[in-house]
Amino acid sequence: MSSPGFDRIFAGSIPKLYEELMVPLIFQPYADDLATRLASRKPSRVLEIAAGTGVVTRRLASALPDDVSIVATDLNRPMLDMAAAIGTSRPVEWRQADAMELPFDDGEFDAVVCQFGVMFFPSKSNAFSEARRVLRDGGVLLFNVWDRLEENEFAHTVTNALASLFPEDPPRFMARTPHGYFDLAVVEHDLQGGGFVSSVQVHTVAARSTAASPRVPALAYCQGTLLRNEIEARDKSLLGEATDVAAEAIAHRFGPGPVDGKIQAHIIAVER
Repeated sequence: MSSPGFDRIFAGSIPKLYEELMVPLIFQPYADDLATRLASRKPSRVLEIAAGTGVVTRRLASALPDDVSIVATDLNRPMLDMAAAIGTSRPVEWRQADAMELPFDDGEFDAVVCQFGVMFFPSKSNAFSEARRVLRDGGVLLFNVWDRLEENEFAHTVTNALASLFPEDPPRFMARTPHGYFDLAVVEHDLQGGGFVSSVQVHTVAARSTAASPRVPALAYCQGTLLRNEIEARDKSLLGEATDVAAEAIAHRFGPGPVDGKIQAHIIAVER
């Protein structure tokens, strides 16, 4: 059962669990990284696309001077509502928007930022084209994508564990979408398809994902990401068992106490 239709439905309890569990588990270090990289470029007007629950937005609001304008957007209203409810250290503009059809004028921003959202865009080249359109000349598109599944140990362990529970139709969301856009040649090809002709700067950054117990990443991945939709599409009654199976697999690989796994992503910058 391939479930691409589920790969964009952030609803129900997913936004809350995503914010409470996934953000500290894997997203916070890369949000800090993006904010630091962007601050060094001294932008004056920043657009964030696929802002999710606002982890990067919060870091940008802290890292950038107060006179830097920040507009944070996301397609999914529940995620954006949570981001706005959590808030930021200073005012930002929150707007629901589709990265494939941005509601902004040409050349309106000098930076477009996206944390782990590109993988979800139906047409990457179209989204890159829109980002390029709203950038001024010399502006930068800065984004990150996860490296292959095997370089991200908790996600890899959970994916393999669920294959044992659903052997005839294993949920492949993590491999297909979050970790399915790691080939840098493909990324550069799509950037060229979106009109970017400048050289692409790539940094591959490894970090550590830590949690107090194996249960935390199991709950985070199985119930706080869109992997949940795939599990429930197979058998809604097995969500709890799927989480237990994932927790057991993480405990077997990393131990029963506090756990520590590798995560790795590519950070990509290209100028208009």
